[in-house]
Amino acid sequence: MKKRSVAVIMATVILGSVLFTSCIGSFGLTNKLYGWNKSVGSKFVNELVFFAMVVIPVYEVTMFVDGIVLNSIEFWSGNNPVAAGEIKTIKGEKDIFMVEALENGYKIQNSTGDEISLVCDESNTWSVVTKDISAKLLKVVDEDNAVVYLANGKEMNVPLSEAGVLAFRQAVDQINLVAFK
Repeated sequence: MKKRSVAVIMATVILGSVLFTSCIGSFGLTNKLYGWNKSVGSKFVNELVFFAMVVIPVYEVTMFVDGIVLNSIEFWSGNNPVAAGEIKTIKGEKDIFMVEALENGYKIQNSTGDEISLVCDESNTWSVVTKDISAKLLKVVDEDNAVVYLANGKEMNVPLSEAGVLAFRQAVDQINLVAFK
């Protein structure tokens, strides 16, 4: 009788965590596994590795852990526990950049070792940080509005819409025209 009631309680808690949190997250663990799987070799080797991981249930386990644990943590805390420390290589027009996901932003390094960080603080303010400077870029006020900190020391309220971004571009173009006359 006790084993059954414990099982019912555990099943209810697990079901409740799935049904009541709406924790559709980024599935970071599963995406990391998938990214690794795509990089193993040719498309035939990748398919064989994928098939083996489905049969062994590696993908099923990562989906379960993501769905029940990691996405719930991401939903409630706002942070993806798997994303921090992830490094991507991006090939630009003239250089290669390493982008590392931090808990509060991103660190970007070029091939010569120069670094710049984009950091978000508790007030949703994004700043650019290098070894020499730290400057505010923008503050996300809500899902529809942001404040952009301009190079001339002024602030501009920008609606987060196509029209708002267009108005911002025009304002920056005007500042640039005045600055370079």
